Amino acid sequence: MSGHNKWSTIKHKKGAADAKRGKLFSKLIKEITVAARMGGGDIEGNARLRSAVYTAKTANMPKENIERAIKKGTGELEGYSLEEQTYEGYGPGGVAVLVKVLTDNRNRAVADIRHLFSKYNGNLGETGCVNWMFDRKGYVSIDKEIVDEEALYEIALGAGADDISDGGDVWEIITDPDELENMRSILEEKEIAYNDLEVQMIPQSNVKLTGKPAQQVLKLLEALEELDDVQSLSSNFDIDDEEMEKLQQA
Repeated sequence: MSGHNKWSTIKHKKGAADAKRGKLFSKLIKEITVAARMGGGDIEGNARLRSAVYTAKTANMPKENIERAIKKGTGELEGYSLEEQTYEGYGPGGVAVLVKVLTDNRNRAVADIRHLFSKYNGNLGETGCVNWMFDRKGYVSIDKEIVDEEALYEIALGAGADDISDGGDVWEIITDPDELENMRSILEEKEIAYNDLEVQMIPQSNVKLTGKPAQQVLKLLEALEELDDVQSLSSNFDIDDEEMEKLQQA
């Protein structure tokens, strides 16, 4: 794998989702609603919805919340109109950033995102300015305590994985997006629980950061993650473990 979305690994280590369960639930409800609107309310027949529901259940979202979100998506319950949009820009150190949004107010979303890019020494760009630096890939993360490396390699490669890498506390699997459902089926058949199983934008290469630019990138992504309209982030930065320890102690 030529690059990796470092932010996914950092989020897992920081435990950001668990610390902010209310915000996580809000993002998941949006994803479930849009998935149901676009592909229907049949979980088994709608891969995107199935992924969102699995993530919601893993986060201990109440069953009634999930069912209500699906019904809003299918029109059985009155909901609100959500629009998908991806914004692109450059962060500190010239790193590329993709911001996936689900919003009921595009003007508010872009204003909030533009403000944060400016605040943390970056700039929001035009559509297409950095998207070409990323490939659309299937991404899976699994806690290391769940399965050993040798067993996972055998299972994942047999399921068509392109690459398996060490993400610190997790194993990270990269695959073709079309193979993601096959990967899901095999992992569930083997009773291997996963943290993430989704389509991500994976950078083709990474920009290594240290010092102030590294600190500013982390602050930018943390601030973007806090926005209610932001669903996911991808970036091509890399910060090694030693530098991360320095930043955390600063």
